Amino acid sequence: MSAPHDCAVVLQNLSLSELTALLEKIFLRHGTSTDVARVLAQNCAGAERDGAHSHGVFRIPGYVSTLQSGWVNGKAVPVVEDVASGFVRVDAGNGFAQPALAAARDLLVQKARSAGIAVLAIRNSHHFAALWPDVEPFAYEGLVALSVVNSMTCVVPHGADRPLFGTNPIAFAAPRADGDPIVFDLATSAIAHGDVQIAARNGERLPPGMGVDGLGQPTQDPKAILEGGALLPFGGHKGSALSMMVELLAAALTGGNFSFEFDWKNHPGAKTPWTGQLLIVIDPSKAAGQSFAERSQELVRQMHGVGLKRLPGDRRHHQRAKSQDQGIALDEQTLANLRALAGEN
Repeated sequence: MSAPHDCAVVLQNLSLSELTALLEKIFLRHGTSTDVARVLAQNCAGAERDGAHSHGVFRIPGYVSTLQSGWVNGKAVPVVEDVASGFVRVDAGNGFAQPALAAARDLLVQKARSAGIAVLAIRNSHHFAALWPDVEPFAYEGLVALSVVNSMTCVVPHGADRPLFGTNPIAFAAPRADGDPIVFDLATSAIAHGDVQIAARNGERLPPGMGVDGLGQPTQDPKAILEGGALLPFGGHKGSALSMMVELLAAALTGGNFSFEFDWKNHPGAKTPWTGQLLIVIDPSKAAGQSFAERSQELVRQMHGVGLKRLPGDRRHHQRAKSQDQGIALDEQTLANLRALAGEN
């Protein structure tokens, strides 16, 4: 959607509210409800603000083509089901997962604070964004959160010869006493699918071990991976086992589709995986001993003490501060494309 940033590219800076408003117009224009547009726009704009470019405005054409194809219901109203003292289910109604999370969030937090732990199982849903924005807000409220989501088949299990799993990310967030929460979001594939797409767009080669071509041979060509090839799990059998776990938690436990169970061939332009998502939220105030936030801060101190320079999420927080001070930089072509999608030119 945009050209690589180099000295010939003219950048324009937008505030977070300006970018969010523009993205909201795009979603509304292409068939979402007001509530869905607001949630998705905040998600994409926040990712762009934090430097997560593979899940920021880069995703907008994919959202638009998915909506236009009729693959996803952009006006779905999630149905929240209170099924047990520590368990909430949501039927996303073939809509996006983030609005389903938003609809169930208050009940989930209430149950976590009451029972000490609560589970949210989202089914019949589409997730096309970074996963860390789903868990980070809980940590700012003093809670610990873990989420998993499965995606479309594009990863070869370790020891197999054909793809079966999705990139199947895992996200975790925990509060700490004297700083931003500890947050990480990692794909169980060797590289995120969006990063492969960006590398292909920019004409870049990938490091070894990321994927295979259509013949199952190792390749560093991102286009070969995208055009008939597949990704590999990170860490061989270890990443493959984690990816299998995500399939079980995000699909089998929620009632969503496994990565291999949906068929979008009759919806040209569909991009979003139709799967499931699981969130586990824990109230650490129920634990014994020193406060959890102080304990996590002590762990951070010890990690720095042994020479660690950067924690998971540090780059994102640094970029967030920079964007808040200077604005979110977009090249002119990307901004023009977004405005065209919004019907502004």
